[in-house]
Amino acid sequence: MKKTNWLLLVLALVLSMFLAACSGGSDDTSNSTDDADTEETDSGDSSSEEEAATGDSEQVLNLLDTAEIPTMDASLATDAVAFQWLGSTTDGLYRLGEGAETEPGIATDHEVSEDALTWTFNLREDAVWSNGDPVTAHDFVYAWQRAVDPDTGSEYGPYMMNGVIKNAEAVNAGDVPVEELGVTAEDDYTLVVELEKPVPYFESLTTFGTFLPLNQSFVEEQGDQYALEADTLLSNGPFVITEWNHGEGWTLEKNEDYWDAENVKLEQINVRVVKETATGVNLYDTGEVDRVNLSAEFVDQYSTSDEYRIIEEPTLFYVKMNQENEILSNVNARKAIQMVIDRQGITNTILNNGSIPSGGHMPKNFVQHPESGEDFRELNGDLVQTDVEKAKELWATAKEELGIEEAELGYLGGDSEVAQNMDAFIKDQLEQLEGLTVNVESVPFQVRLDRDTAMDYDLQNSGWGPDYIDPNTFMNMYVTDGANNKTGFSSEEYDSLIQKAGDELALEPAERFDAFLEAEKILIEEEAVLAPLYQRARAQLLKPYVKGVVVNPMGPDYNYKHAYIEGK
Repeated sequence: MKKTNWLLLVLALVLSMFLAACSGGSDDTSNSTDDADTEETDSGDSSSEEEAATGDSEQVLNLLDTAEIPTMDASLATDAVAFQWLGSTTDGLYRLGEGAETEPGIATDHEVSEDALTWTFNLREDAVWSNGDPVTAHDFVYAWQRAVDPDTGSEYGPYMMNGVIKNAEAVNAGDVPVEELGVTAEDDYTLVVELEKPVPYFESLTTFGTFLPLNQSFVEEQGDQYALEADTLLSNGPFVITEWNHGEGWTLEKNEDYWDAENVKLEQINVRVVKETATGVNLYDTGEVDRVNLSAEFVDQYSTSDEYRIIEEPTLFYVKMNQENEILSNVNARKAIQMVIDRQGITNTILNNGSIPSGGHMPKNFVQHPESGEDFRELNGDLVQTDVEKAKELWATAKEELGIEEAELGYLGGDSEVAQNMDAFIKDQLEQLEGLTVNVESVPFQVRLDRDTAMDYDLQNSGWGPDYIDPNTFMNMYVTDGANNKTGFSSEEYDSLIQKAGDELALEPAERFDAFLEAEKILIEEEAVLAPLYQRARAQLLKPYVKGVVVNPMGPDYNYKHAYIEGK
């Protein structure tokens, strides 16, 4: 790519500063997200070992998931399950490779204008869809326009593109036609993107699922059935979904027409939906699956195994509080809920998998201050501490302010075994507040997503993983009426800080970082919008013959493009 002047050098410097926290180390014992970017197996895997993978081993990977894929429509996807398999079957402009570095996808390279507002991507001419159609710049234009078209009803299109792609907000509001979105095909293999402002992390954004291309004629031919079945999907990536049994599992096969097929070793990936950990462990022990996540009761049993590993992630879980509820509109009630929960008990007793208590809304070891190099989480510290007595005092104050003696709140949680155990624990914690009754509803993942969108909840166990490597991915969620806010929270001061970080401070990395630090204090410490719970890690068993899987800090949890089976 070409960087032609001092402004672009500043942009590159800003991005490198944010990437520094998530690239590099391969030591699985390091307390950082760096180890989440190393290969799924021993760091000693080499290209020569990869080449040896074509021996007698059957190149089939067998996996588990705890939830059905809600959709394979890139414009409508909002969750980790969908983005995982979109990333496995579709190439965008770039892909996320080892060390969270971007690597070529459909784009071979790009140039950036002197004012950093125009990005020109040069596309490869050997990429095709699984129906034989060429992948062109027009596929990106159509997909990005569709994602912000108000008729589509996408959540992530406006969330990811408004204020980033020129005219995205006006298009989504219905004020201008979609053709005025700042993305055009100069020719079949040249894509031109105009930005609203300099965006330090834009290259990272292009790896995310919302920015994947779509074949317009195929999508329109399928109509409302698009991306709901294996035969109403197209792929241009390493794998193709060939079978999709809803609620049971799905099968991916190597895409022989993929532009980089010679470097894809796996012939097939089989995924089975299993919600119970014990069932998954049994399938692993009998050799039917190659990886399983462990819940607390299995960690001690397997922690001495050579196949045991912990994967740390920059993913946060927390209790969302709907401020449209009269009780939760009271800040003292929200602070009481924050303080009464024993986070250490959750990570030690319920999870027991390497997850750590969270005291804010930015993960540890995710981004560092561009001048001091200090970690964001260390700089702001724990903005919430467990203090049951203080929580009870705040709750008493809240009841007095609300004029109530008793309160009843619904709690929306997941239906997996681990989720139900955790939610029962949190219910007990919350009911230490005198007069509070918590009614837990355990629902499937898709139902929880739908009810979150509709704000049909009081309390909700929720989680967020980064969409790109920058503090903004966590902090801009809670601007007034933000697509992923869904709490009723609104603060002019908070909105102003996030806006400044995105506009006038875009090329002032230190000041921009400081604005995010202040915004987090408002969100968690002052307004108690969320009750932080924990930063996720996964305790897993992984078969030693599985090689070359990369764990990503954003987007798809895993990259299977270079995975292979050796010595099975």
